[in-house]
Amino acid sequence: MIRKATYKDIDSILKITRTCALFMTNQGVFQWNENYPSKKAFENDVLRDELYVLETNSKIIGCIVVSTFMDKEYIPIKWLIPNSNNIYIHRLAVHPEQQGKGYARKLMNFAETLAKNNHFVSIRLDTFSKNVRNQKFYELRNYKRLGEIYFPNQSESPFYCYELVL
Repeated sequence: MIRKATYKDIDSILKITRTCALFMTNQGVFQWNENYPSKKAFENDVLRDELYVLETNSKIIGCIVVSTFMDKEYIPIKWLIPNSNNIYIHRLAVHPEQQGKGYARKLMNFAETLAKNNHFVSIRLDTFSKNVRNQKFYELRNYKRLGEIYFPNQSESPFYCYELVL
């Protein structure tokens, strides 16, 4: 079941994202660290009513942020369509013990359906340039890679921006 997250869910979400960060680091993918994703980021997501959790057997195993807010880092990207009515995906995470079971696909299906049902024109996101698994995941969903951005507090390597026109 996918539902909107509450402030009470944030500790569980942080455990998942920290476990994901360690899992990726052990694979040489330095996408997330002690600075990101942060508790403050998730608190802001809940405040904006944009954070969702995926539960199985009443236990949170994943999360996704579906936002209308465009980060300033995205400004230089030449998007496929003008900035108008777009959705931005952030902080998609599935606990490593639950990966490979289709849960990330379920979260993205949810986000894409939400965007279509609310008449958004595209979905935008970024993923780490060293995370080939994520790149393949989005490209198989027909997201187009458009450019690179940098998050200095996360990595010296770039993040690739993607867009799917709905």
